[in-house]
Amino acid sequence: MSSFVRPADAGQDPLNEISKNYRPISTHLAITPPVSVVIPAMNEAENLPYVFKTLPDWIHEVVLVDGNSTDDTVAVARDLWPDVKVVRQLGKGKGDALITGFAACTGDIIVMVDADGSADGHEIVSYVSALVSGADFAKGSRFANGGGTDDMTPIRKLGNHVLCSVVNTKFGARYTDLCYGYNAFWRHCLDKIELDCTGFEVETLMNIRVVKAGLKVQEIPSHEYLRIHGASNLRAVRDGFRVLKVILSERSNRARRGARRKSARGLPLRTGQGEAS
Repeated sequence: MSSFVRPADAGQDPLNEISKNYRPISTHLAITPPVSVVIPAMNEAENLPYVFKTLPDWIHEVVLVDGNSTDDTVAVARDLWPDVKVVRQLGKGKGDALITGFAACTGDIIVMVDADGSADGHEIVSYVSALVSGADFAKGSRFANGGGTDDMTPIRKLGNHVLCSVVNTKFGARYTDLCYGYNAFWRHCLDKIELDCTGFEVETLMNIRVVKAGLKVQEIPSHEYLRIHGASNLRAVRDGFRVLKVILSERSNRARRGARRKSARGLPLRTGQGEAS
């Protein structure tokens, strides 16, 4: 068996030809997959300058989902990032905005970033590095080693810990943080998880369903900063119960496996109890 190496055309530099397909993102990493950043925003004109100035210039596209803002959110976004893709949200809620944004993305990797200035775009390189290294879903964590938060009251921290423990116990996850929306994932993950939640609970739903789908999850230490302008709509007790409702409504894989074993043995299946495991 013989083989040969085809000589390069005159004047052609093979290394330059290869490098054209790669996008340098740090001094030691270059990638080929295009990265889309989705930013749901409603009346965040004052915060967008802080958000956009930390976004790396190597990303493929920024998708801004405008929730019918009454301020200059769209104009500011276009001024800061001329190629920004603006998508008008027809429904309501953060979940609806994210689903709308995901559908508009053309990149192979999708990153979720809040528009209130609490997320540092410089961290995107860590998320992307985890994905190109083998993870399916890179989940931000304020409580992983190296993470932190400037914007969490003791009651919210307690609630997040309790809800995170419930998810870990019910679904066999090993999360250190649950209610945090700074995440990144390969686009193909959307084919394996169905997103049918229109509220901000969609973040918890995603965290649960990636585990149920058997996707490889890697936590990324992340620092959450204070909202720069405006007031948050979060209410610890009210919103905690909404997240808990989502958790309890999801049936664990363990419950499904138990049901299949009963069915195989010819035992009757209990009806009306499918939400609990």
